[in-house]
Amino acid sequence: MKVKVNEHHNFNVEINNNLMSVNGSEVILDSRSLGNNHTHVIYNNKSYNVEVVSENKADKTSIIKVNGTTYTIEMEDQYDQLLKQLGMDSALASKVSEIKAPMPGLVLSVLVTEGQEVSKGDSLLVLEAMKMENVIKSPASGIIKKILINKSDKVEKNEILIQFQ
Repeated sequence: MKVKVNEHHNFNVEINNNLMSVNGSEVILDSRSLGNNHTHVIYNNKSYNVEVVSENKADKTSIIKVNGTTYTIEMEDQYDQLLKQLGMDSALASKVSEIKAPMPGLVLSVLVTEGQEVSKGDSLLVLEAMKMENVIKSPASGIIKKILINKSDKVEKNEILIQFQ
């Protein structure tokens, strides 16, 4: 599986029979689930607190926090890679109809306007959650139909923020 962290760091990860290797090197972790999307991990005699903030299984993306630092994770399995090699990955791109809040928070700024055309990865808005600023990006290309929030609005998890045409 290919894993991309914060759109900059790429890793090849393999897991076989509870053994994990990253870029061909075996990685030994001691982890304990603490419940409620929290896990404690010990790696190389260092302690890490990991929280899964949000997860989108359809897009194979997650937002996690490790010791308070937020990371965006994108995963590509062997089938995704095969479809990409065959040029069929764009045919499977789903049409996005709305953007929902991944977590409760405060809207710091709205970066788009109704009727604006956006591309996949374009920044749509900034949401403050747990004293962290999170830039919400467009998961696909499209045209903004309606913006349902304003600057300084408080939003709840899964609240619809933006609708696409």
